[in-house]
Amino acid sequence: MPLTKLALPMLALPRSAKRAVALAVDVSLIVLTVWIAFYLRLDEWVRLSGEGLFQPMWAIAASWLIALPLFITHGFYRVIFRYSGTAAMQMVLRAFALYGLLYASVVTAIGLPGVPRSVGIIQPLLLLLAVGASRALARYWLGGLYQNIFQRMNLPKAVIYGAGQAGRQLAQAMAHGHEMRVVAFLDDDDRLHGHVLNGLPIHSPMDLQGLVETQGVRTVLLAMPSVSRRRRNEILSQIRNAQVAVRTLPSVTDLAQGKVSISDLHELDIDDLLGREPVAPNHILLAKNITGKVVLVTGAGGSIGSELCRQILAANPAKLLLIEQSEFALYAIHQELEEKLAGLDGATPPVLVPLLASVQDDDRMREIMSTWHPDTVYHAAAYKHVPLVEHNPAAGIKNNVLGTLRTAQAAAENGVSDFVLISTDKAVRPTNVMGASKRLAEMALQALAATQAGGMGVTGSTRFSMVRFGNVLGSSGSVVPKFRQQIRDGGPITLTHPEVTRYFMTIPEAAQLVIQAGAMAKGGDVFVLDMGQPVKIMDLARRMVELSGLTVKDEQHPDGDIEIAVTGLRPGEKLYEELLIGDNPKPTVHPRIMKAHEDFIPWAEFEAKLTALEMALNVNDVGVIRLMMQQLVAGYIPSDDIVDWVYLEQEAEAKAIA
Repeated sequence: MPLTKLALPMLALPRSAKRAVALAVDVSLIVLTVWIAFYLRLDEWVRLSGEGLFQPMWAIAASWLIALPLFITHGFYRVIFRYSGTAAMQMVLRAFALYGLLYASVVTAIGLPGVPRSVGIIQPLLLLLAVGASRALARYWLGGLYQNIFQRMNLPKAVIYGAGQAGRQLAQAMAHGHEMRVVAFLDDDDRLHGHVLNGLPIHSPMDLQGLVETQGVRTVLLAMPSVSRRRRNEILSQIRNAQVAVRTLPSVTDLAQGKVSISDLHELDIDDLLGREPVAPNHILLAKNITGKVVLVTGAGGSIGSELCRQILAANPAKLLLIEQSEFALYAIHQELEEKLAGLDGATPPVLVPLLASVQDDDRMREIMSTWHPDTVYHAAAYKHVPLVEHNPAAGIKNNVLGTLRTAQAAAENGVSDFVLISTDKAVRPTNVMGASKRLAEMALQALAATQAGGMGVTGSTRFSMVRFGNVLGSSGSVVPKFRQQIRDGGPITLTHPEVTRYFMTIPEAAQLVIQAGAMAKGGDVFVLDMGQPVKIMDLARRMVELSGLTVKDEQHPDGDIEIAVTGLRPGEKLYEELLIGDNPKPTVHPRIMKAHEDFIPWAEFEAKLTALEMALNVNDVGVIRLMMQQLVAGYIPSDDIVDWVYLEQEAEAKAIA
């Protein structure tokens, strides 16, 4: 550490001063090597002042007069010693060969008063070793350090927003990192402005644009883990126009105890912009249908299903049954949950049972239900990608409607206490098959619940409920990961329509609210989650580009980085989504969960119509299927012509034959 401290001011010297230092070192080495040469010849130390028989100053003067001009003319002081290599060493050897010849000629062949002739042979060898060692030491001492300094000087520059404890720890962690170099702090506290913290100046956030222009700052690191989401959004709005990338520390609850590290930094998640202030969960509701019970999740490998499994596992069920038709998805979630269990100590861990099954397989679902007799079922299995279901309507309706009904009936027959359907805002006045199928699934559960309540012969006393919400951030098919990848690829960002507006919620929040809503069910309930304010997807895309430190390329900014391309609405896609069919939501004990009243068809009538629909599905009569869906689902108005792939291909073949 002391050597490093000495090296820093040395490296900071101007080039001429460094050459003067190197020259002074060589002058000193000449004196030292002459003195040692006298000792080796005489076996005793002599005075350099020249008192007595021997006169070392003559030998020193001769060496100065011969060596220094040679060293200068051979470029000894133009070489950057920390980079010296083979070529430089060859130059040194040539210069010393000439020096040795001249010095030996003067001292050994001609002779100097008071100087033993053998010094003319010994001293050049000692000087060669000494000068070579000094250059090697300079390279060892200064080379690596200079490289580190040079590399750090060329690292991307960043500022830390927040001069509190987290900010200080982050700056300390990044002091020796090789990812970016912190040049300043930003802080809202005007009492700190102009002061220096850990060698870094503290600026007002209003100075960010100036730091970008004068110091080339490219990244802002948000080190404010305890700040409210509202305040964080205000900060992000302030810095959007500075064209800097934003990275952030997670919340205090997500940070492990101890010091902040660089690994804690992550890209700014868009839920930092779209999410609301978190509401503390009601742990009584979370535990009511889970703790100590047998819980079954269908679609366990999907984005919502897998998060439900994680949160259910945290509530300590007796058994967790994972139903999934995708082998890989089932393997992935089972392995993840097994790893979580391996990290638990003490209490008896829940039993995980991974089961390959399709919810459309009536016999398989009844077999599973009758074997484990689950207490609670969360039905997340669904085909939910709007364009894909629009192109494959029969498969989508079979899975989303008949699969839900078969699973619900198997649950009722086997004593399941609570059955919770994961629904969607697209079920409200749907314009696509996916939304209509989810509304029809809701209606099936409503009819079953009403029939059970009326004692009209439907087996069981299962409480059926459904939870309806909008888009979740990061789910399969979500625009957020798609946009992020398109930004990484340099664009363009593809957008179906500039006016498309959606509700958003994080996957963990959605799963947590689903569990709490299901615990409040009395039978036939339609719960609606408070999704906050809807977001225009065009604005979302712009924010993602700007918070990546880039600019949007448009008519006003033709030299921007990322273009936003409008591709047109896809089959069945709506511009706006709704959460309620009616306008009469009722509050519940949870501020984020409402209860809707939705009309449905009584079971006796519904069952007959569903049987007719199933017959049409089995022969893929797309026209009849569409007509029956419109009769069953009030408000379903298809937005496009039939786009079923099989139907279109058959029509094309028929026209070709005709």
